[in-house]
Amino acid sequence: MKSEERLLKQKQIIEEIGKFFDKRGFQPIAGRILGLLMVMDKEQFTFEEITEELQISKSSASNVLRMLEIRGDIEYTTISGDRKRYYHIKRQNAFEMFDEFEKQILSIKKLFLQILELKEDKNSLNSSFFNEIVNLISIHKEHIQEFKKAYKNN
Repeated sequence: MKSEERLLKQKQIIEEIGKFFDKRGFQPIAGRILGLLMVMDKEQFTFEEITEELQISKSSASNVLRMLEIRGDIEYTTISGDRKRYYHIKRQNAFEMFDEFEKQILSIKKLFLQILELKEDKNSLNSSFFNEIVNLISIHKEHIQEFKKAYKNN
């Protein structure tokens, strides 16, 4: 694939990532910044490069970068003698990411169990839906440890 063609495809994927995160409640610019940091061959971008590459305002970029940093999605490094920040995706242990994901799923299960407790009609469509999710989460919990062991042994 030619470099111009690859660059065009990378920019298209950045927009797709932006849409993906937008559908999950992120600001569209947040998704595009994450996409830029994930997709491009260059793994670190300065503030100026981000605003230029994505054609976004400095104030929007500043607010979103701060939010992404607080959330733990990105971080920055500095170079001695250079006042610029170099932003990149926060790289962490894959198992820590899975553990965090699992905590989120378990908190959803807990919430759904509380909802089910309060339902008068335990056979309603909503109750059935919540029960199905709770059961899937329970099965997931049983198998996640097996998955981790298999992955480590791979």
